[in-house]
Amino acid sequence: MDWFAFQTGATAFVIAFALAGVFTVAFKLIYQWVTPYHERTLIRDGNPAAAIALGGALIGYVLPLASALSHTVSLMEFAAWATLAGVIQIVVFVIVSKLAFKNLAERIEKGEVASSIYLASISICVGLLNAACMTT
Repeated sequence: MDWFAFQTGATAFVIAFALAGVFTVAFKLIYQWVTPYHERTLIRDGNPAAAIALGGALIGYVLPLASALSHTVSLMEFAAWATLAGVIQIVVFVIVSKLAFKNLAERIEKGEVASSIYLASISICVGLLNAACMTT
């Protein structure tokens, strides 16, 4: 085993992983700021709908991050793709919450799982499309 090659690869891994973590946390905070309900409180109170909706949004965001990490050649390019993926996820949430749902906040706050599964599914679908489009 070439120790120098491992150290170089491990350093690149740690930097990329840390940057992806920072982008994920930033997305989560922005997403929670945009939503009309308070996921943190709802999840702490045991609301499964809030957990499903937020979990789907995070999965939907991390999918294109993984693709960007696999297909970009620099951290700046990765950052650009990560930012675009986050913007797309949030715009889709705003559109879906305005067009597809009546009283989304009330439904999530009441723990309506059907609404949260639908919202999470859309987030994951958008994330998969984002990830696939980054490979072209």
